[in-house]
Amino acid sequence: MAAWARAVRGLLLDVSGVLYDSGGDGGVPIAGSVEAVRRIKASGLKLRFCTNETQATREKFVKKLQGMGFDISVAEVTAPAPAACRILKERGLRPHLLVHDDLIPEFAEIDKANPNCVVIGDAAENFTYANLNEAFRVLIGMEKPVLLSLGRGRYYKETDGLKLDVGAYMKALEYACDVQAEVVGKPAKQFFESALAEMGVPPQQAIMIGDDIVNDVGGAQRCGMRALQVRTGKYRVDTAASLTCLVMDIKNTPGIKEKRMEAWKNCHLSPLLSRRTGSNYFMLLFFFSFPTLQLTSENNYPDFY
Repeated sequence: MAAWARAVRGLLLDVSGVLYDSGGDGGVPIAGSVEAVRRIKASGLKLRFCTNETQATREKFVKKLQGMGFDISVAEVTAPAPAACRILKERGLRPHLLVHDDLIPEFAEIDKANPNCVVIGDAAENFTYANLNEAFRVLIGMEKPVLLSLGRGRYYKETDGLKLDVGAYMKALEYACDVQAEVVGKPAKQFFESALAEMGVPPQQAIMIGDDIVNDVGGAQRCGMRALQVRTGKYRVDTAASLTCLVMDIKNTPGIKEKRMEAWKNCHLSPLLSRRTGSNYFMLLFFFSFPTLQLTSENNYPDFY
């Protein structure tokens, strides 16, 4: 096992698409994920649930997951809305909210009179033309428009299929108002740094596990962590094959000049925890076996290390 793997002290887990698939009926846990969380906690590893969930308050979100059998508490969840509220208070911003109705209680203590910014989240059915146009009018009327986006995901998976995420609507407002959104949530570096600080673990000793190659894996790696994409949730072969995970080039490994390995087929969270190694009850496939892995990339995406 590589030295860095033995030094791992914490895991950051995405939730939707990794632990469960959301849906109109509340969603369903992904096979093996409840047990995987239990085993991670039993290992002594520090754990943080790092989510861009913006369709419910953290309290309601956690209650739903607890109902599915997950060992999770509100204090273990890093989410965009509380981070956005801190920014709003620090900068004296009064938001016009384009968010899901169930998220509004998170902003109860925020002054929303005479808005001087727009906050956009995964509003789901609230993404109507009228609501988007109202947010557009608020922004376009500002001398220096401020747009805060609770994530920038393109899409996510529910039990009945893929759904457009907040990033698509964020881009529409950016284009219409000639403004660049400030992303609060994954893949923002500050978001990951906050989760690491809450765990008390430096990035070199943490691993992010998610289903989104850009917002989970890419964001974490730009923060200095190693990361792993699972083949559940929004994972798609046509995306992953060109970006990262089907072929891995091993470079700078003693005795290996060039070797290609097909990997992560049928990879769920549960098989990632399969062997006791020291005090850590986990083994992230063969990922822990090599000190340097370069994930191949095409289509002008950056390489991840």
